[in-house]
Parts: sequence; C-alpha cells; structure tokens
Amino acid sequence: MTISPSRKLIIAIDGPAGAGKSTIASRLARKLGYANLESGAMYRALALKAIQWDVSFDDEAALRKLADDSRIQLEPAASGNRVLLDGLDVTQRVRETDVTEGASRVSVHPKVREWMVAHQQMMGAAGGVVMEGRDIGTKVFPNADVKIFLDADPVVREQRRLQQQNLRGTAADASAAELRERDRRDRTRTTSPLVPAPDALVLDSTSLSEDEVLRRVEELVNRKLGA
Repeated sequence: MTISPSRKLIIAIDGPAGAGKSTIASRLARKLGYANLESGAMYRALALKAIQWDVSFDDEAALRKLADDSRIQLEPAASGNRVLLDGLDVTQRVRETDVTEGASRVSVHPKVREWMVAHQQMMGAAGGVVMEGRDIGTKVFPNADVKIFLDADPVVREQRRLQQQNLRGTAADASAAELRERDRRDRTRTTSPLVPAPDALVLDSTSLSEDEVLRRVEELVNRKLGA
C-alpha cells in the first residue's frame, strides 16, 4: 500500500457478526500502522463486569452506572488487542459465550451506547484508527474518511463462526441460534440499529476470500489517501 505519513485517516468498518470485519480491521490496522479499536470488545468488557457484579443485562440504569465506574482499555499487541477491565487483562474471558451473549444484550440500551460512543469518539479523535462495530460509520464517526459495511449471507456467516469456534452437534446449533438472535437485536434496536451508512461501501464477502476482501478495502483506502 502507498501510505502518506501526513494523513491519518479514521476508517469505519461495520457489519453483522460473522462477516469477517474483526479480522479485516486487524489486518488493515497492522498494514497501516494504525490502532485497531474493537467496539465489540468494549461492550464485552462491560457485559463481563455486569456478570461479575450480578447486574441484570436488562437494567439500563444499573449498567450505565457500572460503565461510569469502569475503566475499559484496548492495548495493541502482536496477536491483537489486549482488553483491560479496571486494569486487569480479560482478553480471553471476554471471548467466551456467556460474555458475547451478554454484550449483545447490554448494547441495546441507549444510555449504554451513549457512554460507549463518547469513549470511542475520544479514543479515535486524532485519527490513525481502524474501528469496527455495528454503528461506527453511522453514529460513532459519521464523518469517517472511509466507511465499509461488510456483510455476507447469513448461512455463510453461521458456517464461518462454527468453523472458527470448532463447534459441532448441539453446541453448533446453539451458536447458530445465538448468532441469528444477535442479528435480530442488532438490526431492530431503536438506538443505532445495524444499517449501512449512506456513503459506505457495502461489500458482500459471501464468495470472497479474506485476502480478496482486504484487497478491496485497501483500494478504497489508497484512493482516499491519494485524494
């Protein structure tokens, strides 16, 4: 890639679970030398704290207070971001099924999203970031330099997730059902539903390899850097 050191872009990658946005965001950030800000990891950290403190995923006021009293940090590492919650490394724990499910549930609350958006905007304000999530191009950074909406056929997304987690039988069925439920919540929530930004490049990865997706995203970034 031809990168101009004088320009530090804000790059937003949105899309549903299993579309491949986390992998693409991570690889792109490494190529550009940018920070990779995972909004999902921040919601997972809050969900983990709710589990630890026995706070209901449905109690919006209590979750917002929990967020106000929390310190959530993302630290770049060779293998991907480290997720720190109140100074403790919870990188592996936040990837577990109960936390992932909890993150989807806490993310529907407007007051929680308000807190998250404010912190994400602060983290990425200086540019030089690739941020992925569900509402980055529409809500967090509506003026992002590059906006990608990465999607794929639901069946393909389910298959990718099952292969990634190496699940079979009833565990696979449960994971697929959970993915469909997350899709429903993300697309139908009142606050910041999952939709492409009007000026986003919508990229269907159903029949594309990871390298092909990355190449198309790089082309868009190069055009922006060369403008």
